[in-house]
Amino acid sequence: MKSRPVEKPNASREARIGVEIRNALAFKLYGNATGMPPTHRLVLRFSSSRSTLLLDPLTALPSSENYGLDAQYNLIELATNKSVMTGTTFSRVSYDIPGSIQRFARARAFRDAEDRAANEIAENIQTRLASFFVAGT
Repeated sequence: MKSRPVEKPNASREARIGVEIRNALAFKLYGNATGMPPTHRLVLRFSSSRSTLLLDPLTALPSSENYGLDAQYNLIELATNKSVMTGTTFSRVSYDIPGSIQRFARARAFRDAEDRAANEIAENIQTRLASFFVAGT
């Protein structure tokens, strides 16, 4: 299977998440193996969201947030250029935000949440693709 880069602006946060999803999916599907030329192309579109779960009562700053990814994917057969499967999936992960002084820890917690959500999206898509290729539906 061939996977195209996600259509997001270069060097953006979402472009990095797209690469994370693509890399996780590639590893889950065929590890480091190489083999036959691709027969299908996977087109992926996604959007992200953040929402505050808890506010610190003293500072009114968020102390816990949710990060979400909503993804739509389309599997296209290269020989006919026809869509053979479409689907949607989502991921929601939460992360804690340490005090406002610890800016690096906050940025790292957010990035880890992005990576966990991207991995979950890749797992969901991999499960659906495996089902399609085994059962044909």
